[in-house]
Amino acid sequence: MKKTSTSKSAMKSISATLLASAILLSACGGGGGGAASEKQDPNGKVTLNFITQSSPLAPADPNEKLINKRLEEKTNVHINWKNFTKDVFVEKRNLAMASGDLPDAIFDAGYSDYELLKLAKDGAIIPLNDLIEQYMPNFKKVLEEAPEYKTMITAPDGNIYAFPWIEELGSGKERIQAVDAVPWINVEWLKKLGLEMPKTTEELKKVLIAFKTQDPNGNGQADEIPLSFINKPGAEDLVFLFASFGLGENADHAVVTNDGKVVFAPAEEGYKEAVKFIHELYKEGLIDVEAYTQDWSTYLAKGKDHKYGLYFSWDKSNISGADDSYDVMPPLAGPDGEINVTQINALGFHRGRMVITSANKNLEATAKWVDQMYDPIQSVQNNWGTYGDETQQNIFEYDAEKNTLKHLPLNGTAPVELREKTSVGGPLAILDSYYGKYTTLPDDAKERLRIVKEIMAPHMKAEHSMPSVFNSIEELERLTTIETDLFAYVLRMRTEWYQNGKIDEQWNEYLKELDRLGLKEWMEIKQSGYDRATKK
Repeated sequence: MKKTSTSKSAMKSISATLLASAILLSACGGGGGGAASEKQDPNGKVTLNFITQSSPLAPADPNEKLINKRLEEKTNVHINWKNFTKDVFVEKRNLAMASGDLPDAIFDAGYSDYELLKLAKDGAIIPLNDLIEQYMPNFKKVLEEAPEYKTMITAPDGNIYAFPWIEELGSGKERIQAVDAVPWINVEWLKKLGLEMPKTTEELKKVLIAFKTQDPNGNGQADEIPLSFINKPGAEDLVFLFASFGLGENADHAVVTNDGKVVFAPAEEGYKEAVKFIHELYKEGLIDVEAYTQDWSTYLAKGKDHKYGLYFSWDKSNISGADDSYDVMPPLAGPDGEINVTQINALGFHRGRMVITSANKNLEATAKWVDQMYDPIQSVQNNWGTYGDETQQNIFEYDAEKNTLKHLPLNGTAPVELREKTSVGGPLAILDSYYGKYTTLPDDAKERLRIVKEIMAPHMKAEHSMPSVFNSIEELERLTTIETDLFAYVLRMRTEWYQNGKIDEQWNEYLKELDRLGLKEWMEIKQSGYDRATKK
């Protein structure tokens, strides 16, 4: 999903603040842990300093992960990790880079395009073209097999500034990322109340009213939550329902029509009708009162207690568990009888997954180490986890003779929890050609691909989604400046309208405010990027 960043002037101000903070932090022993690559081991082992992030479920020292232990043995490179949990990683990463006390590299960096180009312009990170050409045969092989990624990782100036994360699972409308938030409905409650799976938005409203009023969990209390979601862009948002009223909505608000026109979804009439429908549900008291403020942990706790009639998530196993209490609610026909599913603007791809800094004194060893990330068997483990760990549940079984990894059953464990304990993320590549050759499909991915292919894709009216455009730094500065205020305004007004129902009265003023906030320029940049990326 796309993240907005700050404007150029704001970035300068932030950088100055971060630099001052970082110098102070450095004096207290908390700096970025500068490059150690000039320190050579008498046995030939190279030590590199990396900053990274990981889940709180994972070991605080990444070297305790079996994947990294094996990697050190294989490469004779020791990584001195400075590891932060995901909640503070961006702040710590930025402090380290602003301080001038640079690490050798940032692993699992999560940089946006704007941040990459700004760091490159400032000389903090280096171009990687020559290193890839000279020392990275595994990565070159990936780019030869799937040359579109070389185009996608190359900045407008012709340089490659970061190593990408690539995870292919299906393609086109049937790729696993074509839908983000899947609606999961409590089929036990439907059965208890003698209700059919809803097929229209009006039928959904009636079902949710029954969930609220007829005690489907049978405990004699009105503690059922008919509908819940997290009110911000992501896999827990309810905008899946918006497609029943028109083009639908995306996390980055861009929808591409079949004639190649980029549309700002929150300015469309169908969007207005969708918001009015959510207000109807709110008026009936069908929406979770915490939906507008809750975070993941609150959402998860209620989901595990099976309190929801309908909720949204990438995978139900992560919220309500893997049992049969919940099933996918197919896309609904809207008031005009049309069924639509909005195609999400997402690929299994992220450009800014690892960078090498200008402080690195051992570029060859670093490049060769990173190249191991793109070995197929290594990439598969980086992404999902490993095998042969005698201390915990394993993701894989490894066949050394065939050099293949077979996914083991999850046995009821939430996929995200198990994977975050042992995987390392970072740069990697898993192409569709790897399945059946180097690894198997994970069971949860297999099921999700079925859902996308059989339930969602047949109803996707849009043939195209927004490609991963690498804009120039000037374009990105304008986009991020505009989006900071524009996107916040859209979310604020949407939330107010869900509750107060005043969208009709305020719509014209709202459209004027969108224009004032730079919508026209935003659309011009987006359309130009789409046209460049899709020209034959």
